[in-house]
Amino acid sequence: MKRVILCVTNDLENDQRVHRTATTLHEAGLAVMVCGRKIAQSSKFTRLYKIKRFRLPFNNSWMFYAVYNIRLFWFLLFTKCDFIFANDMDTLPAGWLAARICRKTLIFDSHELFSEVPELQNRKKIKQFWSRLEDFLIPRVDFGITVCDPIANIYKEKYNINFRVIRNVPLKKESIKNPNSEKDLILYQGALNKGRGLELLVESLRYYPKAELIVAGRGDIEKEIKTLVTTLELTDRVSFLGHVPYDNLHTITATATVGVSIEEDMGLNYRFALPNKLFDYIQARVPSVVSNLPVMSKIVSDYDIGNILLNRTPQALAQALMLVTKRRKEGYYTENLKIAAETLNWDNEKQKLLSIFVD
Repeated sequence: MKRVILCVTNDLENDQRVHRTATTLHEAGLAVMVCGRKIAQSSKFTRLYKIKRFRLPFNNSWMFYAVYNIRLFWFLLFTKCDFIFANDMDTLPAGWLAARICRKTLIFDSHELFSEVPELQNRKKIKQFWSRLEDFLIPRVDFGITVCDPIANIYKEKYNINFRVIRNVPLKKESIKNPNSEKDLILYQGALNKGRGLELLVESLRYYPKAELIVAGRGDIEKEIKTLVTTLELTDRVSFLGHVPYDNLHTITATATVGVSIEEDMGLNYRFALPNKLFDYIQARVPSVVSNLPVMSKIVSDYDIGNILLNRTPQALAQALMLVTKRRKEGYYTENLKIAAETLNWDNEKQKLLSIFVD
């Protein structure tokens, strides 16, 4: 039986891409282990595959990445496996070094353009460090995977490596009857971080008096968004659900009238983003309003399952949301969402992953 170790820097509980990957490989007959870290908020859970979570003395800053990679390297060095599967750049240093010493196959899954994340745009030295690390390590992987064609094209042009595109689509789910079909419920799910358009979304409620907003998630700017809601006197129209376990999220998503994914164009990473939430909305048969960014807008326009925000003002967003709400209630998107859900799911996408281990 072939053994594979997947490596990631989060606490594993809500990383659905890694969970889908590990489950697929386990069901295909591989012995799977996933390595992550344990933090104070981590809960106990079980999986079909083995999990290993490291306790670390640091949970942020460069010390976290350094200590994590040292711990991960020594673990990989003395653990039997055939494949080392590094998820994102922050696990690749340990993965590459262990794979080279132990002569194992190294797979790199790039969930994003790591050196282009918004958090690094004003931190030139740190961005330069990660860019140089990418330049050194990425040409040395055995197999490369990423989430969309534009990122794969960037790697091809920069490193002359063919990355396989495995989109971040969820498992196929059955549609759920919307119990709030008469309400105008707007849903944002995901991280509450800089560049996600959350301020714009809250401000748009002033121009859409009938709408209520549901926010499912936590993040760095959660306090700022809650303060903005209070300042604009919108507390009776905005519900913050906090962290929602992924297994419960589909039921909540299905209650919405419209889902939003309105990331700002803050560098290449967001420009080519294809967020999980867009596909979750599709599986819940909920239309979307998305940013005018090339990858996510193409999904919405190709399947005609929502609206694209062309002008980033609160008034324009409110108008886009109202139009989608009207069409949703008229049944305009019903058949298109059904087709999209049948196509954009993990049952179809996972074959690309399995081909790596069959070849």
